[in-house]
Amino acid sequence: MLPIDEVRLNFSPASLQALNAVLAFLMFGIALDTRLEDFRRVARMPLAMGVAIAAQFLLLPAITFGLTLAIKPTPSIALGMILVACCPPGNISNIITHRAGGNVALSVSMTAVSNALSILLMPLNVAFWGGLHPQAAPLLRAISLDPLEMGLHIIAIIGIPFVLGMACARSFPALTDKVKKPARILSFLCLVVFIVAAIAGNWRYFLDYLGLVLGAVIVHDALAYGLGYGCAALAGLAEYERRAMSVEVGIRNAGLGLVLIFGFFGGLGGMAVVAGAWGFLDIIIGMALAFWWARRPAARTRFKGEAA
Repeated sequence: MLPIDEVRLNFSPASLQALNAVLAFLMFGIALDTRLEDFRRVARMPLAMGVAIAAQFLLLPAITFGLTLAIKPTPSIALGMILVACCPPGNISNIITHRAGGNVALSVSMTAVSNALSILLMPLNVAFWGGLHPQAAPLLRAISLDPLEMGLHIIAIIGIPFVLGMACARSFPALTDKVKKPARILSFLCLVVFIVAAIAGNWRYFLDYLGLVLGAVIVHDALAYGLGYGCAALAGLAEYERRAMSVEVGIRNAGLGLVLIFGFFGGLGGMAVVAGAWGFLDIIIGMALAFWWARRPAARTRFKGEAA
């Protein structure tokens, strides 16, 4: 059995283009349910949004970096963990937050703002933390990752569909109300199908190497959920907001991670197995939390940091 750092998973160019299209459709679906009011709401809850952005784009990558140094996975696994931590949340976080009895308005706002910021911050974070890692940095140098090129790719599959979706929602509100839910569900199901297809097409590798990453992914995912909840608690936010922030930080867009891994890292073994495992585990953990919280309703409260 080859070392996982030497394995390259296979995903055909046509399949990769289809995955890009599905991810763009997913972002279009998120945007259909996003309004300018979601961004204006940020100004009315500066503390909550500031904590959320810091948790996602500063603390989670930093804690992930520390975790990889502590548990010492192979370089490609470490780089995969860093990449996943730098991904924005997906719209499944809004659904899980709703089921958990959390603040859906905060969740939707965080998803919208985080995806917008990820266009710039994700490639910079991957380049910074990956380049700083003593074992993973040589992989980045060998691949010659260009943050600008990655940023342009993210603009194409996140930024443009997001802007188009918001424009459609603004111009055709009645039609949008009819199609946004089916579009969101269909795009999510398509993404799940493609993640499953990516795993199925490389099933032997996942069977061989899943044991190497499973423990690290579970710990990493649990830390992400705990980080969101803990940051909200330390900021003095109520339980209603803590649940939303926990889910929003815990759910990462592993589909985007797979697109970038196949597109920029040649399907590097450890990275792909980490992203594939994360894509399912974070939803499983999120739904388990939602089930637990749903039985313990949280009072709806006003943000402490919300401006009048």
